[in-house]
Amino acid sequence: MPTAADRVSEGRWLTGGRVYTQIADRLREWIGSGEFPPGSVLPSEAALCRTFGVARNTVRRGLALLEDEGLLVTVPSKGRVVCGAGPTVPYRYQVIAAELRGQIVGGQLACGAAVPSEAELRRRFAASRNTVRQALSVLEREGLVVAEHGRGRFVRS
Repeated sequence: MPTAADRVSEGRWLTGGRVYTQIADRLREWIGSGEFPPGSVLPSEAALCRTFGVARNTVRRGLALLEDEGLLVTVPSKGRVVCGAGPTVPYRYQVIAAELRGQIVGGQLACGAAVPSEAELRRRFAASRNTVRQALSVLEREGLVVAEHGRGRFVRS
């Protein structure tokens, strides 16, 4: 059965209902074959529109089918990411928070010890101030770190 991409390559437009299911079938096939392994980001909606020669709403309906099946997840500022057991790329703030959490739990940062400053963390991780602050905020919400105004952040006792 010819797919949307095959018809586009032949120079014919897709017509009729249920074109989005053909798009979902082709994307499902690409994911299953490993062309888009778990953790990878699919091309943008605009790129998929060009590939299949259809309107954006048609592509969105096909992607929605795959999201409903649990094959895709939409991640803000990344796009649609293939789900699965494969490696997913964590956000930078998560990497920073995980390392600090490991140091606290492992005892390298003892109770009452000062957490490295924002400037030091920015240099160490080559991250923005907002990214470092977001990581520290996660640790504060978890109750591992406490901020003292004018003094810095400390490991909670």
